[in-house]
Amino acid sequence: MEPLRLLLGLAISTTIGAIAYKRGSLSASGWLGAIITGTATFGFGGWPHGVTLVFFFVSSTVWSRLKKNQKAKLEQTVFEKGSRRDIWQALANGGLGALMCCAIPIWPEHLQVINTLFAATMATVAADTWATELGVLFGGTPRLITTLKPAPKGTSGAVSGYGTLAALAAAASVGTVFSLVNGTSSLYFVCLISGAGVCGCLFDSVLGATVQRIYRGADGPTERPFAPDGTALPLVRGWRWLNNDLVNFVSSVVGAVFAFLLR
Repeated sequence: MEPLRLLLGLAISTTIGAIAYKRGSLSASGWLGAIITGTATFGFGGWPHGVTLVFFFVSSTVWSRLKKNQKAKLEQTVFEKGSRRDIWQALANGGLGALMCCAIPIWPEHLQVINTLFAATMATVAADTWATELGVLFGGTPRLITTLKPAPKGTSGAVSGYGTLAALAAAASVGTVFSLVNGTSSLYFVCLISGAGVCGCLFDSVLGATVQRIYRGADGPTERPFAPDGTALPLVRGWRWLNNDLVNFVSSVVGAVFAFLLR
């Protein structure tokens, strides 16, 4: 059955990736990343894991396209990358979950724990994505999570009420989807995953406000290391090697740790 699931995962992830590539949501390398994570998640995990991954990807794509013109300037001046995701974004968001699925055939006796960690990981990356995509569209001025000082929309480490609600909705949705497809429908599980996902997302904001690399651009602080003409921008704060993709990956690990400790 596992080889058949691997082939099914390959077929589904290739098809979804092709559609996303054609619509401009994935770059060519992002398509490859989707195939890698999708095949491993479906093949070694199963339908609950695969459907949860698809839910994350589709919902995140929908929100990234919502009022895209309104976000255009942020994508061009503040965010390190636009909405066309590359392989590093795909691996940062789905890579840890895929690795956890690969562990299921090795430690089947720990399936329940692995499932909890997987769902928490996906809840964290979904919470961060929804908070970013929706938080910049609605509400008032966000504030840095470390100092509560007002910050421009799109600033790494800045949070808002609407963004936090979006994060909670994302984490709860991931927990609900996994629970329903897995046939458990456990309110406790959904609450656990929701809490872990939001905690992981908030940790992402703390990293973004402290050690994530931020440069000084012509329009203010930016995640981009280079100006449009290729000129290297001065580092304002953070560790030069810690970009947004690594922050997302580390935060997904933290979300899983929170779930493990809270279960």
